[in-house]
Amino acid sequence: MRVGIIGGGVGGLGAAYDLLKSGHEVELYERAPFLGGLASTFDVGGGQLERFYHHLFTSDTTIIELLQELGLDDRLIWEDSKVGWFADGKIYPFSTPFDLLKFSRVSIFDRIRMGLVTLYLQRYKNWKNLENITAAEWMRKWAGKRNWEMIWEPLMMGKFTVYREQIAMPWLWSKFVTRSSSRQHLLGKEKLGYIRGSWGTLVDELQQRITNMNGILKPNTLVTQIVSQENRITGLKIRNADGEEKLRPFDVVISTVPTFLLPNLIDLPKEYADQCTSVEYEGAIAVIWVLKKPLSNIYWLNVADRDIPFLLALEQTNLVPPSEYGGKHIVYTANYVPKDDYRWPLDESDIVADYIPHLKKINPSFEESWIEKTYLHKEAAAQPIMTTNYSQKMPSVKTPINGLWTAAMSQVYPMDRGTNYSIQLGIDVARRAVKE
Repeated sequence: MRVGIIGGGVGGLGAAYDLLKSGHEVELYERAPFLGGLASTFDVGGGQLERFYHHLFTSDTTIIELLQELGLDDRLIWEDSKVGWFADGKIYPFSTPFDLLKFSRVSIFDRIRMGLVTLYLQRYKNWKNLENITAAEWMRKWAGKRNWEMIWEPLMMGKFTVYREQIAMPWLWSKFVTRSSSRQHLLGKEKLGYIRGSWGTLVDELQQRITNMNGILKPNTLVTQIVSQENRITGLKIRNADGEEKLRPFDVVISTVPTFLLPNLIDLPKEYADQCTSVEYEGAIAVIWVLKKPLSNIYWLNVADRDIPFLLALEQTNLVPPSEYGGKHIVYTANYVPKDDYRWPLDESDIVADYIPHLKKINPSFEESWIEKTYLHKEAAAQPIMTTNYSQKMPSVKTPINGLWTAAMSQVYPMDRGTNYSIQLGIDVARRAVKE
């Protein structure tokens, strides 16, 4: 079969690679001048760094097995995670169950209660029974008001802002399941993985394998229309960077871009089109700081101080050695934000100036002279908003148009957005598409 893929993120690349192995003809189109999507990289200090932070959990079996197949498993590194919680002007360690028991922002009773809730959710299997309740309602009821206010509400506020009271409990359940599966035992530390040389190593190898199998990759190329006849896909209209337009024939088309874009490319039955456009997204804004000195000894620092304008300070060089980046220390300050957030029109210098005083709160010794360089990356559709009974609202991967399929980030539900699940969905949908 001739298969056209819209979107050159890891989901699209994974689908293309898998289809070519099975003997299909594949062409992939990506509007950006690079491939890899949110996992794409750029040069920092002589090494490659992701535009948005990435790591692996031990449960990310699709990527781990793919790396093994590609002969890249020797690039995998695993380290004990170093998680912290910033509140009240101090960093609380938050890597192990023992750290929870020492978390003095809540009473010993609430700490034990939160520990029991954590154990329960880690072992709970039937997430569908949680679909009709929000995470806020569930946690207030079972973890208690104080745990909600001190632990979960600040995180939900930082992650989902205006949507924080609407997020369905399966989303939060998936976080407990993912994080617990990366612990070797109940009381042990979580293990996090990374691909030495960056995720660009995986993206580059997939590109090479796809090309070697005569697959066609077209970055900097916009799909302007999905063409159909008598309710069956016939091809794609594309426009390259020079403005040249072509019609390419296909038997199957797989779209890996956000579903709200699909009705702009093809006429769909109203019910399905409404499902596609009803999925809301938050955007992501990440400032990358190249520093002469470390900000802290924590890799993943949750920020629970509402006066600080970012949710997370992730110090890449507390997972990967600074030698990967010319001896520099790399920090991401990251946010998920709604469409009307004040930062969208701001440029890099304005956001950096806004953030600097808050880095000093995390480390009072921090000085502007530590900053060698900063980078700003923005993505408008980074986090799907998964509300109650989301599985009933989510568009199916098989559209009403014969031969047209979708494998979007918003369809990995109940799991949260993540590279592993994007690749897994891309491969699964590709196999179904050529089979059915």
